[in-house]
Amino acid sequence: MNLSVKDKRVLIRVDFNVPLDASYKITDDTRIRRALPTIKKLLKNGAAVVIMSHLGRPRKKLKEDGSIDVKKFTLEHLRGHLSKLLRKKVQFCPETVGKIATKMARALKPGEILLLENTRFNEGETKGEEVLGKKMAALGNLFVNDAFGTAHRAHASTTTVAQFFKPKQKAFGLLMQAEIENATRVINDPDRPVTAIVGGAKVSDKIMLLERLLDFANNIIIGGGMAYTFIKAQGGKVGKSLVEEDKLKLALRLLKKAEKNGAKIYLPIDSTIADAFSAKAKKEIKPSNKIKKDWMGLDIGPDAQKAFTKVILESRTLLWNGPMGVFEMKPYAKGTKAIAKAVAKATKKGAFSLIGGGDSVAAINQLGLADEVSYVSTGGGAMLEFLEGKQLPGIAAIEA
Repeated sequence: MNLSVKDKRVLIRVDFNVPLDASYKITDDTRIRRALPTIKKLLKNGAAVVIMSHLGRPRKKLKEDGSIDVKKFTLEHLRGHLSKLLRKKVQFCPETVGKIATKMARALKPGEILLLENTRFNEGETKGEEVLGKKMAALGNLFVNDAFGTAHRAHASTTTVAQFFKPKQKAFGLLMQAEIENATRVINDPDRPVTAIVGGAKVSDKIMLLERLLDFANNIIIGGGMAYTFIKAQGGKVGKSLVEEDKLKLALRLLKKAEKNGAKIYLPIDSTIADAFSAKAKKEIKPSNKIKKDWMGLDIGPDAQKAFTKVILESRTLLWNGPMGVFEMKPYAKGTKAIAKAVAKATKKGAFSLIGGGDSVAAINQLGLADEVSYVSTGGGAMLEFLEGKQLPGIAAIEA
């Protein structure tokens, strides 16, 4: 973040898309805390800071009369907590752009902070509208993008706005830099062996990632619902487990590609199976390729946990994206927890570990292991697309 910010107004795009309870209290402030180092550095170096963020999808959840539910999605819910974390008064603007926003931004003195209203209240935000981007740009002399979680979206506040700043007037924030550097380390300069742990429900959600991983990973561990598509493709009996019938040939092709590339794909030897998709269902441990007709696999079994742990502990670089089972139901969370503990243990032994978003992050946080892995990404979809090799518009706009 090599910008000269003294006595300048810095417009910063952050990702404050945090979960709120029914009383609009923040239930997890991780994303806010991860943006604090950048905000504090700007303030320390003499800048006035104008903060932009989105919260939820207000235009997809309109009120019955077709209007935006401002009460539910306003960023004013975050002002008090942000003030507390920064130990500084945070001003709030009831609009993202407009006369009030312009007046409040221009009145800011060095060391002062203005939080703008939800960017997604503006219809042109998700369309990447140029007029809106230009109005946003007028609120600052400099622009900093620290919202990695939305870097894969070509929105007005993440991408279009950057077009109105010269190369020396825009930069990545500290969080964005760290996200890019850690992901790049896994892809371009990893210590070997490299093990990727991929979970989640569907192969179709992770096709691009698996294709890319096969080009540089030594081992790929596959868990979650997607494992049963691979197992069925090999002739296994998977009962009522989640299977994408139209992806069976693809699964076989990926297995052949792995063999050709000298990469090893690990599938769960056994599974925790149930007679219904419920925490209260009957449960058994069975080989993953011998699941009974009306039963389904909902988590990796104890033998799979041991086998996967052994591979993880022998690795020097680890990437984890996706749970090993139906993690939100307690009886089927054991596999994901076992992986989380193994990744933390491998990190302690000297491996580099990147947790790439989603339920993997939830598992690491719930077990209190976030400080025992190398890096926890704030961006689920963005990290996934970055690892797939796609150019993220939010990154490209700063580098242009």
